[in-house]
Amino acid sequence: MKALYGLRQTPRAWNARFDKSLKNLGFTRCALEQAVYTCKTFDSILIVGVYVDDLIVTGSNEKAIYDFKGRMMKVFDMSDLGLLSYYLGIEVEQRKDGISLKQSGYAKKILNAVGMLDCNPSKWPMEPKLQLTKDENGEAVNPTDYRRLIGSLRYLLHTRPDLGYSTGVLSRFMEKPRISHFKAMKQVLRYVKGTVGYGLKFRRGGDGKLLGYSDSSHGLDVEDRKGTTGMVFYYSNNLVTWASQKQQTVALSSCEAEFMAATAAACQSLWLRNLVSDLTGEKAQQVTLLVDNISAIALMKNPVFHGRSKHIDTKYHFIRECVEQGQIHVQHVSGELQKADILAKALPRVKFREMRALMGIEDLGDPSQH
Repeated sequence: MKALYGLRQTPRAWNARFDKSLKNLGFTRCALEQAVYTCKTFDSILIVGVYVDDLIVTGSNEKAIYDFKGRMMKVFDMSDLGLLSYYLGIEVEQRKDGISLKQSGYAKKILNAVGMLDCNPSKWPMEPKLQLTKDENGEAVNPTDYRRLIGSLRYLLHTRPDLGYSTGVLSRFMEKPRISHFKAMKQVLRYVKGTVGYGLKFRRGGDGKLLGYSDSSHGLDVEDRKGTTGMVFYYSNNLVTWASQKQQTVALSSCEAEFMAATAAACQSLWLRNLVSDLTGEKAQQVTLLVDNISAIALMKNPVFHGRSKHIDTKYHFIRECVEQGQIHVQHVSGELQKADILAKALPRVKFREMRALMGIEDLGDPSQH
């Protein structure tokens, strides 16, 4: 693909007429992502992403991109933003070797809003042995302010997956936040202060392959003993999607917890492989999923419904069908190379830094510091 370009509708014109105009130009709406449109010809492909009144345009042919922008500006009152540099709070830097995304400005707004712009930075977002509870007897804090900060941190996750686990844990106490929860929140904000310039870089080239990692914690939540699923996916070795989610049921073993995490990753794998196929026009590829639990892998590949797995909810055996049909190929990876580990549990400082770098989160610099 060529570079990313921006368009803005002025005034907002997103309606059925806009949708019809795109379709009249040969675009089809992506079935898996309703805000994305594609137009494929024998020698080029155009992709348009729409969010309210902002459009992102990219494609394989630069002339086709300019032609599209010109035709749209004749039909609608639009502003040509040129080469995309800023989108919904995300700072975009485009170079010959790739594209980088960060939210330095947005991170500073969060810190400024809570009066921590000049606080002492932290090296990691959450203590590895911290066990937060509902703390019913603790001092209450303003729930509106707490929820506002959670929402801000969640938006920061668009370019900062290293905040996924800590933000997810703090989100569990939005109903009745206590001072202990807010102290943990301040630790996360201090970490944000020390990593304002961090973000993601997407490098050109690559093999076009989808690769996923899934991991799980087991029984770390002292409230209900439910584990946390962590998953990350790469396209051409570039990090494209990630998640840190509390599991819905209690696992009786680490094997079962990993099995449940892999099943959640399998669902994401199918969506991702079909989305890539829809956007590129190529045949849906097999996704490789890396898991660090050998017993869980054996359970996924073994078609025999034996006693060890009969208690597991039937819905989690969905991954077996995916493996049997060749949609997903499961492989073992050592715990030292498990990139989803950072999304499943709080890690010690050195381990956290190693996993952050392994995951692909880089220090892209903060211009205000120069």
